[in-house]
Amino acid sequence: MIDTPRLLLRLMTELDWPLFLKLHTNKQAIRWVSDIMTEEDIYAKFQQRCHGNAPWNKEQTQWLTLVIENKQTGEAVGLHGFFAMWCPYQQAEVGFMILPEFQGMGYAKESTKALIDFALFECGFHKLIATVSEGNEASFGLLTALGFEHEGTLKDNFKIAGKWVNDQKLALIANN
Repeated sequence: MIDTPRLLLRLMTELDWPLFLKLHTNKQAIRWVSDIMTEEDIYAKFQQRCHGNAPWNKEQTQWLTLVIENKQTGEAVGLHGFFAMWCPYQQAEVGFMILPEFQGMGYAKESTKALIDFALFECGFHKLIATVSEGNEASFGLLTALGFEHEGTLKDNFKIAGKWVNDQKLALIANN
């Protein structure tokens, strides 16, 4: 679906359940996202985000979930995507997870740049938003390096590992 020099971002299918499960049960991968859920709850989330044979449509309020694959090895390194809020806002919330063994290799930056281009230029979204748990300096730095601006912080907005976490809200607005 989306090509970069090193990566292919393709729609997640039923065959990607092992990757989804691994990301959502790996303490390092999930630490800034949520607590580890039960496998049953993870599977329900997977089913909501799995595209199967149905085409994705930006006008439906749903996640576009893409598997990030290394083109040279064919190995899945993580997930990327966005939650479309087309009508009436023309906005999408961006999110990604990279397996720990592939972090620090530039995959998140390369895939995020490609996703930004797809969302803004091919889909026509006006604004992309992201929520980053305070303390997740890697994601915050990556997004700001790609042009996202910190719009504010929501205090004690989410609970992870029994502790309240501040959520930093970032946004990137398309150049008109």
